[in-house]
Amino acid sequence: MEIKGKVALVTGGASGIGKAVGLELALRGAKAVALVDLTEEAFRTAEQINKDLGKTVAHAFCGNVTAEDFRHEVYDALGEQHGMVTICVPAAGITRDALAVKVNKETGKAEIYPIEKFRLVTEVDLIAPVYWSLEMVARAAEVRYRMGLKRWQPQEGMQGVIIFIGSISSQGNKGQIAYAASKAGLEGAAATLMKEAIFHGVRCSVIHPGFTDTPMVRALGEEYIQKYVLPETQLGRLIRPQEIADAICFMITNSAVSGELWADAGWHPSPA
Repeated sequence: MEIKGKVALVTGGASGIGKAVGLELALRGAKAVALVDLTEEAFRTAEQINKDLGKTVAHAFCGNVTAEDFRHEVYDALGEQHGMVTICVPAAGITRDALAVKVNKETGKAEIYPIEKFRLVTEVDLIAPVYWSLEMVARAAEVRYRMGLKRWQPQEGMQGVIIFIGSISSQGNKGQIAYAASKAGLEGAAATLMKEAIFHGVRCSVIHPGFTDTPMVRALGEEYIQKYVLPETQLGRLIRPQEIADAICFMITNSAVSGELWADAGWHPSPA
């Protein structure tokens, strides 16, 4: 599948991996790239991308990715102005890290990870990405139905692609019960959606980045990164967001790539 001339949508597009993906898609000739984010930084990011390219390619949408109405509005606006979205990279994510069970040294009582935080993380990191993707598949299916097309045939060429942002934490990571569960959940969602969405000509895969130089990782603190991350990473440094963006574009354009791609920079933590 080509990127040039396509309409792409990236959630979490104002920073980190999402920002890098939006820029890379624009550089590779996408007709329009929607940068969806909770913060207004999305507008500044889109403005900078358009300035660098000398033309208007990036379009910012500010809102909560968990809101169904907002999702519909973004897809409607893109469809009306630029055509059907055929590349979806739902990269928005959050962490609310804490031990699953921790004993309070003052009271002796065991404190369980707050269920409200678990629901929030899974809502943003698992449910939202799945539904932003389903929205694209649904609209592709409706177009095919109106055209009288049934099961997709290889000679048609790929009609769309979804790349979920997993994580090395999907294998389990201390202090990340909600985040790890969400990222592992994306594996099952992608595997299932791939079997269903291919009926409409849409591929679905997952990339599992390692520790990447993003605001989320930097929030861990320099001491934590130097002590626990870099010594167990073969590269000896954080992954650059551009490196993940390049890998995602490879997954988009190479139709033989399916399933999961691990971009962990050789991170292999020592047993706890």
